[in-house]
Amino acid sequence: MSLLVVALPPRPRLHAGHGDAAASLPRPSEFAYAFSKDGLNLERHGRAAPALWPRADQVVAVLPAGEVSWHRIGCPRANGKKLRAALAGVLEEMLLDDTERLHFALAPGAKGGEPAWVMVTDREALGLGLAQIESAGVRVDRVVPAVWPDEPPSAHIDTAGDDLDATSIRLTWSDAEGVRVLPLQGSLARTLLPQPLPAELRISASPAAATAAERWIGRPVLVQTDAELALQAARSLWNLRQFDFTPRHRGLSALREARRRFFGASWRPVRWGLASLVAVQLVGLNVAAWQQRSTLADKRAEMGRLLTATHPQVRAVYDPAVQMQRETDLLRAAAGRGGDADLEAALQAAASAWPAGRPVQTLSFEAGRLTLAAPDWDEAQVAAFRDALALAGWQVEAVDGRLTLNRGAARPGADA
Repeated sequence: MSLLVVALPPRPRLHAGHGDAAASLPRPSEFAYAFSKDGLNLERHGRAAPALWPRADQVVAVLPAGEVSWHRIGCPRANGKKLRAALAGVLEEMLLDDTERLHFALAPGAKGGEPAWVMVTDREALGLGLAQIESAGVRVDRVVPAVWPDEPPSAHIDTAGDDLDATSIRLTWSDAEGVRVLPLQGSLARTLLPQPLPAELRISASPAAATAAERWIGRPVLVQTDAELALQAARSLWNLRQFDFTPRHRGLSALREARRRFFGASWRPVRWGLASLVAVQLVGLNVAAWQQRSTLADKRAEMGRLLTATHPQVRAVYDPAVQMQRETDLLRAAAGRGGDADLEAALQAAASAWPAGRPVQTLSFEAGRLTLAAPDWDEAQVAAFRDALALAGWQVEAVDGRLTLNRGAARPGADA
């Protein structure tokens, strides 16, 4: 399953004294992106407008670490809009901004009444970033944070901008207590690190800050580009598209997500197994059909041999069953013996079930069907007559005071 990861830009900020003018700053027309064919390995990356991005099965937007605050609270027991209002009520005293201007997102698997992490970010900035991307026809499936509270702890050192100086280098620290972004300049970031550093601590740095990071940390660090970090963040279980940013058409979204998962790399063995099963079934059906056709052809050939052996005068065999019945009927007629569809057989059957004292007014015989007049019979008499003849294999039709008898199973070739 191909994956496109887009880095949302940080909020535009102005110096003090400019009020809310930051909201009017122009939004970037290009975004940094990373593309992976399998969701694991980086295929290409760069910076471009949404219309120029490579097409992918899934699109994930990554929110910068500095745009998010983290809070550990007891998850309220509520759903939908009530849950959002409950979160705002619980966090109101912890936040500096008005809760109406903020967006909340609960950690994956959060349950009511249990401790859970809540992510808080600026709702307008997130909405503007998503709207700008989706206005170009790109649907963002998930929004994830660049860093989240996790164990074991991890640290990443990069630059907050294009200029590399002491004031621009910053440390992003993540552990079970939360996420903090601090400048390396000064002693605050130093006091944050445990001493001695735990062996399982993951430390990475951007290429531009790698030298300064190794000098500051005192040991080698893993060099990771922003594209690699974004691809790594996209594999998290977080999804900030909650509450006001929940995608519409949930059912359709669920189907799309199921389709993406099914055609992803992890489901490749299942797809191969299903394809093999279908192929085996098709081959088996074709083999069974061929065997059935061969068996029918053998039986037809055997019937033809039986026909020509019994009636040597038959030269051309085209329907052995019909021809056998026809030749047998001809021999029976030539011998003066009656058949099941002759008038004598029909009269004997009718006489065996005919009510005593009832005269037969008229009768007619045609093509194996005997018709008798019974104008004054009631339904009970007709039913008794029909049931009596049904045991001998005859069918009785009662229409307009006439009873018609014929054999229940039509003989092959009777119409020939």
